[in-house]
Amino acid sequence: MSAIRSVWNEPRPADPPARTWRDWVLVAAFVVAAVIEGIVRPDVPGRWLQVATVVVLAPTLLWRRTHPLLMVAIAFVASGVPAVILDRELDLTANVFMLVLPYALFRWGSGRAMVLGATLILAKVGVNAALGFLTPTDVGAGVVILSAAFALGLAFRYRAGARKREREQVALLERERLARDLHDVVGHHVSAVAVRAQAGLAVSGTDPGAAADALRVIEGEATRALAEMRTLVRALRSDELRTEDPRTDGLGADGLGADNSGTGEAADLAPGPTIADVERLADTGPPPVEVLLEGDPARVTAAVGAAVHRIAQESVTNARRHARGATRIAVLVTVGDMSVRLRVSDDGDAPTRPAGSGFGLAGMRERAELLGGTLEAGPAARGWTVEAVLPLSGAPRTPRTGRPA
Repeated sequence: MSAIRSVWNEPRPADPPARTWRDWVLVAAFVVAAVIEGIVRPDVPGRWLQVATVVVLAPTLLWRRTHPLLMVAIAFVASGVPAVILDRELDLTANVFMLVLPYALFRWGSGRAMVLGATLILAKVGVNAALGFLTPTDVGAGVVILSAAFALGLAFRYRAGARKREREQVALLERERLARDLHDVVGHHVSAVAVRAQAGLAVSGTDPGAAADALRVIEGEATRALAEMRTLVRALRSDELRTEDPRTDGLGADGLGADNSGTGEAADLAPGPTIADVERLADTGPPPVEVLLEGDPARVTAAVGAAVHRIAQESVTNARRHARGATRIAVLVTVGDMSVRLRVSDDGDAPTRPAGSGFGLAGMRERAELLGGTLEAGPAARGWTVEAVLPLSGAPRTPRTGRPA
């Protein structure tokens, strides 16, 4: 009963395609085929009545997506009238157009429509068999053909549903990545602005030059934060454009992979951070940030380089926020033969931060694990230390249970 209830409550697929010139061509093709068949097959009983039936009912194909159950009811009930008049099943080949309607019913109809429509169609087959219009062989062949039409409609229906869910999953993962990037970028720059503002206020009365220097640093941090936020917003808008129309499957409106939006800005995205950008985190503080990069950064892939930069950036931000009494923050990046190692440490007082808590730390650990690496964070003999090890190739691991895959 639960399976029947599930089918009965199945909703209609959202946003069926609008009627296009191809639908009119399809209807015209069946009408022309029926007329030609009526001319070349004079032996068909009541041929012009059968031709007229096709001409009248073929236009139901125009509404097969928006009103599939109604079109099935009209076509299969109305076609029974000439069959009763002629006392035989309609046998023009052009009547094959009616197989498109069962397919459309299972492709675009609700679960309730599918059940009612299939019942109506099979009932018509049974009535025709009871009236002697169909032999048992005809009934068997008809049921097989109709079942194939039903199955084809369901196959395309669930294939489209799977693609939609996949697009939504990709969009969700991308937004999750952008949320982490936004947190890292804004948190880092805002922390730097706050520290510089405090320093400027502290010396404004005694050293106006130092206060002016602090304002210049604040301006630079704010400018960089705005630029990186604009990059993230452009990425987000690009992602929305790719997933906006479910009928293009991410290939563009023409299905050929082209960007026909007219903007020409699909690739207008600023380059992401690299491992070399870690050196830009060096700062005079307070507290000062010392950066040391060992090894050849060119051997690190872009994904791993971006992850190392973001983890280092977030770690420096956390140190500035939480490391009370720290006199320095040290960032060490070592590119080895098989992996890249990042270590960020400070010499502040023993922090109260529990290892593993916080959105920022969770995001850092997730970045590392998605690239096949590890991340450990916790108190050291003096201050707090974050250590991350990532493979140079960035080979991803299988996501853990409970996370989007």
